[in-house]
Amino acid sequence: MEYPGWLKIKASDQLRVMETQNVLRESTLDTVCERALCPNLGECFSQKTATFLIMGNICTRNCRFCAVSFGTPAKIDNEEPFKIAGAVKNLGLRYVVITSVTRDDLSDGGADHFARCIRAVSALSRDVSVEVLVPDFSGNISSLNTVLAASPTVLNHNLETISRLYSYVRPDADYSKSLRLLEASKCNCPEILTKSGIMLGLGETEDEVIELMRDLSDVGCDFVTIGQYLAPSKKHHQVKTYIEPERFEYLGQEATQLGFKHVASGPLVRSSYRARDAIE
Repeated sequence: MEYPGWLKIKASDQLRVMETQNVLRESTLDTVCERALCPNLGECFSQKTATFLIMGNICTRNCRFCAVSFGTPAKIDNEEPFKIAGAVKNLGLRYVVITSVTRDDLSDGGADHFARCIRAVSALSRDVSVEVLVPDFSGNISSLNTVLAASPTVLNHNLETISRLYSYVRPDADYSKSLRLLEASKCNCPEILTKSGIMLGLGETEDEVIELMRDLSDVGCDFVTIGQYLAPSKKHHQVKTYIEPERFEYLGQEATQLGFKHVASGPLVRSSYRARDAIE
């Protein structure tokens, strides 16, 4: 299935892209932008923004939509929080997004490492905001609270798709468990903004998408992002439908009516894309 015209990506300033890549290489840091083959990499890197991928680049889960490798992860790099803080300083970032592979092999799912990364970045300046895109921590609310105690600006956890598709697309995850995580975050630390993202084109119906957004609204989720799923390879779950921009606009309007504080809806929208816009 060929990409439709509205998914064409504009060329980026390659010199600025390389400058960002060099900072990341010198710090030996990973980004989800590269590992997940994000279509917005050129635009973001040319603006000296990136989403840091912590705790390695091997995931303990094998979701059928994701380009990140599945297997046995390596030991955590205890210097990583300081490396991220250094890269943030070198890039001059004021809004930092940190995510991770899922680490079911760790008793806390990597929550303490998330907290250390948040604190290391926050120590740079009061003007730096940190958004964390966390896994479900296997439903462990104690792990969630460890992350919240480090006071991120935004706690992001993606539902990714509708509940009906979980058993195939996200076989190791649980829709209700993810909703409870977002609900617990808002209940335990209401001052921390919550966010979630979904992909379209996996085989869902529009009514199911609206039901998902209603579920997010019911647990107090503040921000939602809606984008087009693009299969990383022929081995991954294949795109069922390319959603037209007009339908993204319609769903964005529906989300706004449900009360979300900020909505980003469009074919190339990703969970961390222009993330700073939401709090501004």
